[in-house]
Amino acid sequence: MPIVHSVFQYIVRRILWAIVLFLTITVVAYVIFFIIPADPAQLACGQRASPECLRNATRNLGLDKPVYEQYGKFLTRLVIHHDLGKSYFNRQSVNTTVLNAAPVTASLVLGGALLWMLVALPIGVLSALRPRSLLDRTSMVFVLIGISAHPVWIGLILSYVVGFKLGWTPITGYCDFFNPSTGCGGPVQWAYHMVLPWITFSVLFAALYVRMIRANVMEASSEDYVRTARAKGAPEHVVIRSHILRNALLPVVTMLGMDIGVALGGAIFTETIFALPGLGQTSLSAIQNFDLPTVQGVVVFATISIIVFNLVVDLLYAVIDPRIRLS
Repeated sequence: MPIVHSVFQYIVRRILWAIVLFLTITVVAYVIFFIIPADPAQLACGQRASPECLRNATRNLGLDKPVYEQYGKFLTRLVIHHDLGKSYFNRQSVNTTVLNAAPVTASLVLGGALLWMLVALPIGVLSALRPRSLLDRTSMVFVLIGISAHPVWIGLILSYVVGFKLGWTPITGYCDFFNPSTGCGGPVQWAYHMVLPWITFSVLFAALYVRMIRANVMEASSEDYVRTARAKGAPEHVVIRSHILRNALLPVVTMLGMDIGVALGGAIFTETIFALPGLGQTSLSAIQNFDLPTVQGVVVFATISIIVFNLVVDLLYAVIDPRIRLS
């Protein structure tokens, strides 16, 4: 019972902190909305707006009210009605715009995360178990290149060599995973068009995770409990699986959840190179058109995604590591 109670307290604390963080980010986003040197009513009515249109827009947008009342209205609309407002540029619902772009970015980020873990996990573990070997030295060269090379440069090189010269994959475009009735739809076409974006997006993270996994495994291998297990005659594969990897990969779980959440809002370079209609392209277009509700909607959605991923990681971490529950 004490353990169950401590776990419950831990979960409640994390959820409360997630709510506080969400409210803080919405306040910051709404303040930025008023700091930007542009009149929302003017943006809503256009450049050649009549005084009557400006007055109606000011009243409909609630700009004639104090800022705290406007924020309260915005928060109520967001939390209760799940409404992010309407675009100034095309008058479409921001909810629709964000929900249409989110699956594209999610496809890029989640597919890239799977790819970088499939690359980083075996290379990082084997490099740590065989330090200063040929594999270890090669992996360090890969880490150096992956950290130093910008995603734009990597994407352009892959597009030119793999897509243009060799013709193995498409260079641009996106296919819907759930719509195989069109010429560009279904899981096969979706994956075919996402190969180069996944590789481009995952190179940097794969390099970072190879270095982190290698360092964690080498540190765990030198711990006293590992030497004790080997002294007692435990098989090497049991020592590696149960004692080294289980403890070395705990920080990786935390970083993975944080990086996936942050990457949802940071995939703009890859989306721009391969013309993917995701959140990055949507926010860039909205900034160019001073479409403040769309920018704000993307920021709020990305914030919620980061908070949710971090919350899930915190809860999983408490399940994986008993020391978190005891503390």
